[in-house]
Amino acid sequence: MDQIDAQILNYLQQGITLSSSPFQDMAGELGIAEELVLARIQALRDQGLIRRLGGVFDSPKMGMKSTLCAMEVPEEKIEEVAQLVNAYREVTHNYLRKDQYNMWFTVTAPSLERLEWILQEIQARTGLAVTSMPVRQRYKIKVVFELDE
Repeated sequence: MDQIDAQILNYLQQGITLSSSPFQDMAGELGIAEELVLARIQALRDQGLIRRLGGVFDSPKMGMKSTLCAMEVPEEKIEEVAQLVNAYREVTHNYLRKDQYNMWFTVTAPSLERLEWILQEIQARTGLAVTSMPVRQRYKIKVVFELDE
């Protein structure tokens, strides 16, 4: 990763401008060509340095319901269960951890009924318990890693 990649990653962490040509805006601010910005972003994605590029919305203000979930998945079933969980478009993150509860994921759905239905279906299809931990108090922090300093 060179200085230009670091500048692009710094810019992306701060948020892309809401415009009809956000990458052209970005290129102008960074002093490079839009084509170079797009090629570099693709290369960073290919390298796994960028996992996701998309909007972040305040889902509770939009009337949506979400929860953090944990499951205790036997080692030999991890791939199978991960594929099943990830098949729901409402699942936004899914991580493995080295713990008794080794699979953690979040579900954000348009209603509490849909959210509960998804969790019940995952339990029924896997035969494993899903522990749901909905938000009680929300703390929103913004973390930015300055990569070019």
